[in-house]
Amino acid sequence: MAKVEQKDNFDYLGEEFQIRLITQIILDKRFGESIIDILNPNYFKDPALKYIVATIKESYQEYNIVPDFGSLEFRIKSNGLDEIKNTYNTQFIEKIRNAELNDSLEVQKMGMKFCQTQELKKAVIDIHKIIERDDMSKYDECEQILRKALDHGINKDDGINVLDNVDAVLAEDFRNPIPTGIRGLDEIMDGGLSRGELGIILAPFGAGKTTMITKLANTAKDAGFNVLQIFFEDDKKQIQRKHFACWSGIELNDLGLHKDLIKKIVKQKSSEPGILKLKRFPSDGTTITTIKKYIRKLIAQGFKPDMVLLDYIDCIEPSKKVDDVNVGEGKVMREFESLLSEYDIAGWTAVQGNRSSIRAEIVEGDQMGGSIKKAQIGHFIVSIAKTLEQKDNNTATMAILKSRFSKSGQILENVIFDNGKVQIEMVSNNNIKTRTEHNAMVSAEGQNVINQFLNEKQKRRNVLEQNNNVLP
Repeated sequence: MAKVEQKDNFDYLGEEFQIRLITQIILDKRFGESIIDILNPNYFKDPALKYIVATIKESYQEYNIVPDFGSLEFRIKSNGLDEIKNTYNTQFIEKIRNAELNDSLEVQKMGMKFCQTQELKKAVIDIHKIIERDDMSKYDECEQILRKALDHGINKDDGINVLDNVDAVLAEDFRNPIPTGIRGLDEIMDGGLSRGELGIILAPFGAGKTTMITKLANTAKDAGFNVLQIFFEDDKKQIQRKHFACWSGIELNDLGLHKDLIKKIVKQKSSEPGILKLKRFPSDGTTITTIKKYIRKLIAQGFKPDMVLLDYIDCIEPSKKVDDVNVGEGKVMREFESLLSEYDIAGWTAVQGNRSSIRAEIVEGDQMGGSIKKAQIGHFIVSIAKTLEQKDNNTATMAILKSRFSKSGQILENVIFDNGKVQIEMVSNNNIKTRTEHNAMVSAEGQNVINQFLNEKQKRRNVLEQNNNVLP
């Protein structure tokens, strides 16, 4: 019988694989946290790689977080090594920083499988020792040893103690939000939407759902984030033109008259950090599973989105057929939320309002088309309302219907909302009102109209009295 070759380190996979694996541990925090406990520095051949992995483990054990490249480099330089070793280690950090990201999921899979195999080998040795002692009272211990080995890397989330990591919880930037770029809305949202959070835009037909989605995607890209904008009804070129209008402030229909300026803007944006990727899916047969597979493909190719925007979620079908349409809509929203949580991504989507929302001065939650379960799942819900007058003036009223991380119930009045230039902006924070303040203002305006009518009527009566000296 041929002897099976024992692989006790990553040397058989080569140095390039080892460098890529460390890159994945640093860049993909979830993967890093799942493998770090069973990752032995001795699995790496080069002394510098051993030292770097040991430093990562030391940092994780001390602060319960995988260090980024800056922190890792600082730790290594401050560890008191001689200059030659420091230089050698720093050179490998640069190799790790610049490693190829293609096939990242396969690198993670191979690295995890190797570490799990090593843990299983250790468990088998420990169990064999117990069996050799012929101690049947240790049977339960054998089961625990094997179960622990098999559970490594499966799920590290065992809950938390409410008293843990106080400094991290109280940090000012614990959410690290991605801004919307809309004055007033960012203040209300405490900076924007954070990873794992789901934002919903509720608006009637033609109010500007795609404008809002494009504005959010455009701002996130400008802030240096990787963004994936998914749509179902528009053409790719139409969405590209909307982004060009958003950057330039030029009307969509006039972009062709300013080609040189647009090309200059595109060249500038291409050199800036952050990638904005556009993807059109068919509106028939697309599920969250379809989108999830596409995101996995992008990650494997080296593109990890920080934010995903769906325009809009009513075009997505549930992964499993259901008889009740409302139940299906709730399942789709729940699946989208789970995707955001799994990949640590911020997510926006839009929902169509019902008929009563078309001419509403404020679109309320009960004017959401379809299942109300969609609203129950969202972390943040903002509605857009446009009266006929507002459509003529390119303005809108936005209402915060729900917020799990800030105050809800606020009204943003007279927001500049120009679909032609893809511009959304608040002129002044004084236009932010509470529901009570807004209702009082509406009531006061209504009373002013009544008073003006009564005053005009009294003037006519006075004229008649003067002319006829009698009441009409």
